[in-house]
Amino acid sequence: MERFKLKTKYLLLFIIILVLGFTLQLSQILFYPSNFKIIKGENKNLNISFPFSLESDSDLSVVKTIYNEGSKGLNKSLTLNAIDEGNANLKIKLLGLIPVKNYNIDVVERPMVIPGGNAIGVRMNTKGVLVVAVTDIMDINGDRVSPARDAGLKVGDSILEINGEKIVSSEQVVNILNENKDKEVEILVLRNKSEFKTKSKPVKCLQDNAYRLGIWVRDKTSGIGTMTFYDEETNTFGALGHGITDMDTGKLLTVEKGLIMSAKISDVEQGKRGTPGEIRGVFYKTDEVLGEIKDNTEFGIYGNLIDNKGEIRNKEKIPIGFKEEVELGKAYIFTTLEDNKIEKFEIEIIKLENQQIPEQKSMIIKITDEDLLKRTGGIVQGMSGSPIIQNGRLIGAITHVFVNDPTKGYGLYIEWMLENCGKS
Repeated sequence: MERFKLKTKYLLLFIIILVLGFTLQLSQILFYPSNFKIIKGENKNLNISFPFSLESDSDLSVVKTIYNEGSKGLNKSLTLNAIDEGNANLKIKLLGLIPVKNYNIDVVERPMVIPGGNAIGVRMNTKGVLVVAVTDIMDINGDRVSPARDAGLKVGDSILEINGEKIVSSEQVVNILNENKDKEVEILVLRNKSEFKTKSKPVKCLQDNAYRLGIWVRDKTSGIGTMTFYDEETNTFGALGHGITDMDTGKLLTVEKGLIMSAKISDVEQGKRGTPGEIRGVFYKTDEVLGEIKDNTEFGIYGNLIDNKGEIRNKEKIPIGFKEEVELGKAYIFTTLEDNKIEKFEIEIIKLENQQIPEQKSMIIKITDEDLLKRTGGIVQGMSGSPIIQNGRLIGAITHVFVNDPTKGYGLYIEWMLENCGKS
């Protein structure tokens, strides 16, 4: 009887160990990205253990799977050889029968870009004018009215035309309304990437006798940021790592005309817990224009490089690192804190997000460089876009700072930036 109980205990222990091993391996399989890239001519190792197996239904001219010599027992080390550019599909099966997960593999050439780190001044005119407030006004009879609200205008709308005339500035809106006086005007509005027309009748304001609709509008923005990369093949730059939004509405601004220019850093305000710091700089020389902004997206600003002085073009290219190649641990950033001098500072990547589609906040980073901490307190406004380098590859860009801990912040995978400029 005692022998039977002992055997039962050993059997239960074996089953528990087997279940734990199965669960651990299954969680690893499910956690690993379904879509990943392998560089042509390189390879990737996968560990497959019983009761799982790997099957390929793809062209062997793209990816070849080889079980390595020396694999022992139930554990098998598998190498994926990336032979040529193209797509491949691999399937994980349980006991060779039950599908568990598909891996979609892209074999690509590794892109090479020029890393940034230089401070840039950003000047951007919006497409039309942005409505930042809809208010009541008091007409000459003493009544509170809001023609804009009655016409359906909302905060975040962009006014593209009034009476068929293209709008480029807030002053133009004031002039058109006062020229038309109390006559109804037709307004072309952009809202959430869709256009529509509405009509409104300006009213004479009791305060200054000017004709108004009851809106506040903005037509331009400017500030300091950091360039992330330049792609020599397409003559395209990427910067900031996040979009430019209106400070009042939080809406992403649409670009009508924009420039990036060389910026000279004049001062750095240190970041403190609860109060983000800031890099301050000046940019005013039209002969120091670096590029034209074409797109403003949630993953950064993009455009074509001009760079007449070769400030960026003459730098050395480096390879990019794909998201699955990014590791926890030591990395570096390039950024500018004084004049036009790009400096290298050490950071630590402390968390990575498993993102299958472009999303912000891909990683959490911590500033570990004592010199940078002493000079800035951590990440400050104006460092957005600073390229993150790991193992000699450009892997991402700084995007945001933790307000309550300026030594930490978010980074964005460089893949998401490259996809927005058509490089990846």
